[in-house]
Amino acid sequence: MNRLKVYLDTSIISYLDQQDAPLRMQETKRLWELFRDDKYDVYISDIVIREINQCPPAKLEVLNQVLDEISYTVIETDENTLALAEKFIDFGILKQKSMDDCQHIAAAILAGCDIITSWNFKHIVNVRTIRGVKVITTLEGYKDLLIYPPSILVESEGEENG
Repeated sequence: MNRLKVYLDTSIISYLDQQDAPLRMQETKRLWELFRDDKYDVYISDIVIREINQCPPAKLEVLNQVLDEISYTVIETDENTLALAEKFIDFGILKQKSMDDCQHIAAAILAGCDIITSWNFKHIVNVRTIRGVKVITTLEGYKDLLIYPPSILVESEGEENG
């Protein structure tokens, strides 16, 4: 079976060093172990890199170190990413102020990812966005994109090994 292509939004990487959220941090570290073991094909975008680079220097250093521990592909966003991201706004799925989140989703779709994983429940991992993304991918003829928190990937991997 082919490995799943998993897109990470910035929240996943950020929670590797999120002292005020120990449970999410622990879960993200378990997911990171799966990435280190090459269980998934990992994708991030240039938007993720830009957002990470806005972190304070100490956190930026930690996040760059953990990124160096895994193999991943960087998706360069372009006008196609922007156009698809705009559709999420036009359809009322997300608002203009969430353009970066729209671009994360669009980048994952255009790269043919199977899953986008995120801790962003406000804009990405919620029923409204999931249903809206399904409508857009269906209308535009793209492959379905599953949207999940990291626990789904960690738990499903545990079941396969258990």
